[in-house]
Amino acid sequence: MMMLLGLTGSIGMGKSATAGMFAAAGIPVYDADAAVHAIYATGGAAVAPLSARFDDIVRDGAIDRTALRARVLDDPQAMADLEAIVHPLVGQTQLDFRQAARDSGACLAVLDIPLLFETGGDARVDAVAVVTAPAEIQRERVLARPGITEIDFERILARQLPDADKRARADFVISTAWGYDFTRAHVAAIIDLFRTLDTGSA
Repeated sequence: MMMLLGLTGSIGMGKSATAGMFAAAGIPVYDADAAVHAIYATGGAAVAPLSARFDDIVRDGAIDRTALRARVLDDPQAMADLEAIVHPLVGQTQLDFRQAARDSGACLAVLDIPLLFETGGDARVDAVAVVTAPAEIQRERVLARPGITEIDFERILARQLPDADKRARADFVISTAWGYDFTRAHVAAIIDLFRTLDTGSA
């Protein structure tokens, strides 16, 4: 039976790089951010409903994420409207991924979801891995990104469950503070555990 591992972590913690390590080891990985990008792209399922709700957010047939972010960041109702449109569409892509992973015979699949706890997604997986790093490393990584200011960083953090709370609710904690090899070793150990569990249940 295939197990589902929810992979999450606050901005700047190294979650995407960690997800890449699972993928490199042959584990199917669902990327929630990539799914959103796909439905925001030209011809994507979110373009028409979002453009009907928000003015002037479409560029060349695709959703301009920067313009959309500016419209919803300080407007709780706009954010709620956005989520009501996007979450069902993303949810369908996740269901499609799960079915494809099962059909492939995988014993483990990873759901890379930034707001896993915040959206209740932890209730729909078998275990949760939280990617973490010290706050000063997190801040340094995020502020090195183009176009991200201190104010942006604080606003994003305000929408996310604190790192300490995520770690307290995790089945696995993966640190990215000590370099790629250290993180990769943690990923390998988690994969080995699930493979052992799968062998034991066979």
